[in-house]
Amino acid sequence: MGLKGRDLVSIRDLSREEVVEVLKASRRMLPYSEGSKIGHQLEGKVLTLAFFEPSTRTRLSFETAMARLGGRSVTISDPSASSLRKGETLYDTIRVIGQYGDAVVLRHPNEGAARLAAQASDRPVINAGDGAGQHPTQTLIDLATIEEKFGTLQGLNVVLLGDLKYGRTVHSLARALALFGTSLVLTAPPTLAMPEEVRKDLDSAGAKVQEEPELERAVKNADVLYVTRIQRERFGDEAEFAKVAGSYRVDPALLEPAKERMIVLHPLPRTGEISPSVDASPHAAYFRQAFLGVPVRMGLLSLILTGKAA
Repeated sequence: MGLKGRDLVSIRDLSREEVVEVLKASRRMLPYSEGSKIGHQLEGKVLTLAFFEPSTRTRLSFETAMARLGGRSVTISDPSASSLRKGETLYDTIRVIGQYGDAVVLRHPNEGAARLAAQASDRPVINAGDGAGQHPTQTLIDLATIEEKFGTLQGLNVVLLGDLKYGRTVHSLARALALFGTSLVLTAPPTLAMPEEVRKDLDSAGAKVQEEPELERAVKNADVLYVTRIQRERFGDEAEFAKVAGSYRVDPALLEPAKERMIVLHPLPRTGEISPSVDASPHAAYFRQAFLGVPVRMGLLSLILTGKAA
């Protein structure tokens, strides 16, 4: 049915074929994202961004994506300066601001907020992260980075390391990789294990999943090491956070036995879980991953707003 006019709240809103379509569109957008081509595909289009939680890469890459293709964006980036502070509901806010543009991008601290926004808006809603729920556009970026390196998403061994309980990026990524038959290895502190409902989803999708508590052993067999930070803001109890803070760290010594082509990914920001000394390693791909946020979101926005890409 195509992606034109569609919401993207969860990665499960996309079929495998639609994920492939977005990745193809993203590759075609590379010269536009690098500035070597000038795009006009979204000329006359306006994107409304409502960010009720801090963001650097996601917000700026959406704004850049629109600008590179000739469109414009308007942004709420400070919730305290919006009418939510006066008691307006999120539903009413989205119902109104959705009329100001051609699509809405929402980031919100509460899981389920993006689904509510999609119900409120008569324009497409794109989830830019809702609490510990989903982050589907980050997942598309992750997939694009892996595919760029290996030329495929199949037959790979992907280690998901860190905060698998609250990490919305790994929730989305695990579900997406299951569509491609990728082998998943879960490595996390015991209190931050993957939620049972996500495991059930993966099992029902026929995903190949195993747990490996020993990080050194997991790294030896990995094609992709996907690292996440422990998200202090998701903990209701500071003492519980203190118990797991600093419980893992990726450094050059850890990566010595890794496969030559293995890549390290991270949705960023990092807060100590990857040593800066890894940045110079050929394994480090997280800054390329961050850049690919622009062409991926360019491709996605073109498909949703016009039904086609470059």
